Amino acid sequence: MTENRVNGTVSVTAPQHSVEGFAKEFLRELNFGQGVPLSRASVNDQYLALARTVREYLMARWMETLRRQRDAHAKTVAYLSAEYLLGRQLDNALIATDLTEIVEEALTSLGIDLATLREQEVEPGLGNGGLGRLAACFVDSLATMSVPCIGYGIRYEYGIFRQTFVDGWQVEQPDTWLSLGAPWEFPHPEDAVTVHFGGSTETYTDDDGVTRSRWVPAWDVLGVPYNYMVPGYQNGRVNTLRLWSARATKAFDLQIFNSGDYAEAVRAQTFAENISKVLYPEDSTPQGKELRLQQQYFFVACSIRDFLDGLPADFDLHRLPDVVMFQLNDTHPVIGVPELMRILVDEKKIAWDEAWAITQKCFAYTCHTLLPEALEVWPVELLGRLLPRHLEIIYRINDEFLAQVRQAYPNDELRLRRMSIIAEHPERSVRMAFLATIAGAKVNGVAALHSQLLRDNVLPDFSELWPDKFTNVTNGVTPRRFVRLANPALSDLITDAIGPGWVTDLERLREMEPLADDAEFRERFRAVKLANKQRLAGVLATRDGIELRTDAMLDVMVKRLHEYKRQTLKVLHIVSLYERIISGELDPASIPPRVFAFGAKAAPGYKMAKQIIGLINHVGATVNADPRVQGALTVVFPPNYNVTLAEKLIPAADLSEQISLAGKEASGTGNMKFALNGALTIGTDDGANVEIRELVGDDNFFLFGLLEPQVAEIQAVGYDPSKYYEENATLRRAIDLIASGTFSPDDKRVFEPIVSNLLTEDRFLALADFQAYLDAQERVDVAYRDVEGWTRSAILNVARSGFFSSDRSMWDYIDRIWHSQPVVAR
Repeated sequence: MTENRVNGTVSVTAPQHSVEGFAKEFLRELNFGQGVPLSRASVNDQYLALARTVREYLMARWMETLRRQRDAHAKTVAYLSAEYLLGRQLDNALIATDLTEIVEEALTSLGIDLATLREQEVEPGLGNGGLGRLAACFVDSLATMSVPCIGYGIRYEYGIFRQTFVDGWQVEQPDTWLSLGAPWEFPHPEDAVTVHFGGSTETYTDDDGVTRSRWVPAWDVLGVPYNYMVPGYQNGRVNTLRLWSARATKAFDLQIFNSGDYAEAVRAQTFAENISKVLYPEDSTPQGKELRLQQQYFFVACSIRDFLDGLPADFDLHRLPDVVMFQLNDTHPVIGVPELMRILVDEKKIAWDEAWAITQKCFAYTCHTLLPEALEVWPVELLGRLLPRHLEIIYRINDEFLAQVRQAYPNDELRLRRMSIIAEHPERSVRMAFLATIAGAKVNGVAALHSQLLRDNVLPDFSELWPDKFTNVTNGVTPRRFVRLANPALSDLITDAIGPGWVTDLERLREMEPLADDAEFRERFRAVKLANKQRLAGVLATRDGIELRTDAMLDVMVKRLHEYKRQTLKVLHIVSLYERIISGELDPASIPPRVFAFGAKAAPGYKMAKQIIGLINHVGATVNADPRVQGALTVVFPPNYNVTLAEKLIPAADLSEQISLAGKEASGTGNMKFALNGALTIGTDDGANVEIRELVGDDNFFLFGLLEPQVAEIQAVGYDPSKYYEENATLRRAIDLIASGTFSPDDKRVFEPIVSNLLTEDRFLALADFQAYLDAQERVDVAYRDVEGWTRSAILNVARSGFFSSDRSMWDYIDRIWHSQPVVAR
């Protein structure tokens, strides 16, 4: 990359777009960047040199994007998210720059295999599940659509954890994703932001005689920014992801060190760096809760300050809503609301009412849950001790809001209590979802059903007060990563059939519909699926030593381990099949052979979730070793499911398990990825399953289970799971088999907590939906035997799922919430 100055204008030129040019740049980077000749370069040296060479082809576009955006005074989406589950960056950069063939040829000319270097890359440990993957999809789409966006988050040193299994049980290891180098990031310590904590507040009279408040903090940390490029797909645009790493303001005390107290000499550094050490620290302890709140305030304080500092010195902050929308990705960044108010009122001396009017136009809130326990609530004591000025601001926001409620609903004290940001029981605390709703210009759910339940069940008083504030934006996934990159064989098949435009206009997949009735196309489609299974088998053999059958139905359930997602229901299905076979009731030859594949992490402190992982693995070990079922049932559970594995597993899947209890899953995005890659869904009418079923058709979706109103009715009158156990012999034998110790001969009672929970509580109604689920699985068996019919349904799933592009989601956000515009090259 070179910089040129002509007539006072600086332009940046990318390296030569040719095989010879790339090879030259790669060797230069290897020699002068890594400091090694090709003859002595390790695979990691070669990978780092390759990554840095590829990024040079993006950097000229990045610089030009920033210039155009600055010149256009464009409104920017500032996406605030605690997670970004990015996946590997190399291949995404290669398709964005259209360099794949050039790079492959250039490396081959040097005796280097691109596939080997691909496998050297470690994906960034910056996210955990759907929330982080969604954020990554959204920033990808905004770049592809040329919409100004900066993603803000935390540069976690260790991510959440690397999952391993020891005797079938989850063991967490540090995710050392940075240990071999991070070539895609650009550190900018010169732009570090100071973030304050603790202390007290005081009032004073300013020079104009106005009484004001100010924060007198007790300690502080530095936020050091690391920039990542977010390239659009072959459109010349590169947006920015800016992640913050915590450092101590006084990292090292030489005098204390020289006195011999080495640990104390670096105590401040250790304390500060804990803030960005691990994604979602275990928060079952007071210390863990405090660290999580520190994380949240740290990254939003850095981000808001960063954006404001980037404005011209003479910028009128009353125009702030014209240039930015801070999108709150769930409740984690909501502390940004009082932070912006603090800056406007305390530092910029803007009158409270004016500052509040600005703030209410600068934030929008996306709620990603229907579970009350997932709506963050912070104890007043903790928030007041850590952020005293922010608590004062929240109190005032609440007082003025409740005055509005009193005016709208006189003499309704119960409504005031329900709607107050401050909850009084079981302890005095701040309800962050309420604060986000009051401050946000818009509040959206992430699927049609979820948004309706959000209005009706989660925030009903607010939706009654402000019906126009609530809207829906159904989630989506980026077709670049989850079809174009993850499934190159299917991508080529689609492109051969309808042309390449679908990659940025996914609704064009509808043009494939007639091909579902084309026997030759169905045969080619099946060949793609088989090749993807074979590819997955190779990955699992190398990665985990797992042998995967490629001639069986691949039945996949991959998602975060949580009881509401009902991995237990899937296990009960497997155990019931196993019990029926070994008891002689079911001939294994009478059912299509299946491989049940799981992928899931459990939060370290979530004991029941970790028990369920143990049960899945122990059931798998027993089933896989029993000759009576070999050839019919196989269970695989590769550890440490991540984006890299998802890109191999999803394209190979035949059946997608989306079996959460109706009314509990906000949306889901795995369901979309599976449908787009030609898997059929077995699922409840929950989250985005509802929209998937409506689009792909009832004949191409295996629906089962209670509907949300039925769930509500059962839970209202009182649910007795033991009744289902007593009345359903198949269910009873399955649970008894688990309780008997069949799957845990060394400790027959080890799974007693799961059995007891199912029989006495079963909060998410797995037993109530069990028989309906088995009936649906029998329909799956019948359908799978019809090879041509199954293939036709799979093709229609792909063809009718174009709605689930994150590009469409972004247009919905732009139209309904942000009102920003693309900035394209002239």
